[in-house]
Amino acid sequence: MTVHFIGAGPGAADLITLRGQRILAASAVCLYAGSLVPRELLAECPPDARLIDTADLNLDQIIAEMVAAHAEGRDVARLHSGDPSVFSAVAEQMRRLDAVGIPYEVVPGVPAFAAAAAALKRELTVPTVGQTVILTRVARQATPMPEGEDLATLGRSGALLVLHLATRYVESVVEELLPHYGADCPAAVVAMASRPDELVLRGTLGDIAAQVKESGVLRTAVILVGRTLGAEQFRDSHLYSTDRERPCGPCS
Repeated sequence: MTVHFIGAGPGAADLITLRGQRILAASAVCLYAGSLVPRELLAECPPDARLIDTADLNLDQIIAEMVAAHAEGRDVARLHSGDPSVFSAVAEQMRRLDAVGIPYEVVPGVPAFAAAAAALKRELTVPTVGQTVILTRVARQATPMPEGEDLATLGRSGALLVLHLATRYVESVVEELLPHYGADCPAAVVAMASRPDELVLRGTLGDIAAQVKESGVLRTAVILVGRTLGAEQFRDSHLYSTDRERPCGPCS
């Protein structure tokens, strides 16, 4: 028996990986975040699978379901939105499973920031403009941020920032970033990325807060701030350059 932590992707049901879909179809138990994971994915589960919405469960209750499935020798598909590597609360579940000796694996998925970039039709790393992307969030009612990871500190880098769980606090985000990026810096908000109700807001750091307030976006969205979002004049990358030396034949 194995617990499979599966990245379900940003919202569109067909953005789950083939591996994730295959494991889902073979698992007798599926735990999923009902408010974030598309319901269509549950149709991939076996007809007699035990389906458990974890939206109203605490960590102890979630682990108890995994322990019970393990005792019965049943594989568990644990569906998380986006990719399990960021802002997924997977680490604490894996720590609990390690403590009780239950095996698990992680199946990556399409993260929200990648879906947002696709919606914006933008590469987030552009030659000579920006080669660094910072994924972060803000601390309000959630777990405090570690020392040195506040927006004022991160903003000094000038790198492209992707903020999760922050649209509710967009005005304070703008206030902290303005001294480092300037009011004319390109900014965007993508809500419900890849879903039928996807919403894309484009603007600058000076006007994005007003757009968010007018749209009513509060959750399931990311804020992006950085010069690469508006880059038009930049050097072609070295990858396909005619100046780059290329092998003439197969390696010996």
